[in-house]
Amino acid sequence: MPGTLIGMREMPMFPLGAVLLPGEQLPLRIFEPRYAAMVPVVEKDDGKFGVVLIERGSEVGGGDVRSMVGTIAQIDRFTQSGPGRYSLLCNGVSRIRVLEWLPDDPYPHAIVEDLPEPEVGYLEWSELMEKRAQLQLLCGQGGRQDPQLRWIASQLSTTVEYESGDQTTASFRAASDLPLGPADRQSVLEAPDPGARIDVIDAALDDLIAALRFRLKG
Repeated sequence: MPGTLIGMREMPMFPLGAVLLPGEQLPLRIFEPRYAAMVPVVEKDDGKFGVVLIERGSEVGGGDVRSMVGTIAQIDRFTQSGPGRYSLLCNGVSRIRVLEWLPDDPYPHAIVEDLPEPEVGYLEWSELMEKRAQLQLLCGQGGRQDPQLRWIASQLSTTVEYESGDQTTASFRAASDLPLGPADRQSVLEAPDPGARIDVIDAALDDLIAALRFRLKG
C-alpha cells in the first residue's frame, strides 16, 4: 500500500451499511437486480469495485447518502448460486476517494481517485495497547452474563503485535482487531496517514472505555 499512485477512473460501486478496511475480507450475497447486473461485468473485467459506507438510508433500493471515501474490493472467490444470485468473497485492497457519483444505471458507479499512503517509519503503539488491555479488564469485571461484554471480549481474545512490519497495514489491522462501530471505522479509513489513524483509534477506545465504566457502575 505505501506509495500508491493517484489515478482517476470510473469504477463500479457497492454502497454498504458497513465499512470495509484495507486488509479485511468481505463476504457478500448478491440478489438485488442492480448488483446482480454489476457482478458479472466486474468479474469479467479486473474483479475490482469500490465499497463505501451508507451514512443514511438503506442498502436496498437506492436513495441513500454515501460516504466519499471508500475501499477497493477485489473478488477472491465467485460463485453463482442461482439466476441473478451470487456469493462473493472479497479482499479490501486500498483506499479511494469518490470525486463524482454517476447515475445508478444500471448499477452504482462513480469517478474515483486512489488515496496515497505516505511512507512511515516507527509508530508508537504503547498507548493503544494499554487501552486494549483496559478493555479486556473491564470485560472481565463484567462477567459472562452481559452479551455486549462477551462480544467485546471475543474481539480481544487474539494476541496482537503491531510494531514490526508495514505500519500502514498494521494501522488498518489495529482497527479491524478492535470492537469499533461504523462511524469510528469510517474515521479510521478517512485518516490521512497511519499516525492519524492511531489517534482516531485511541479516541474511539477512550469513548468505549468511558461507556463501559459507566455501564458497570449501574
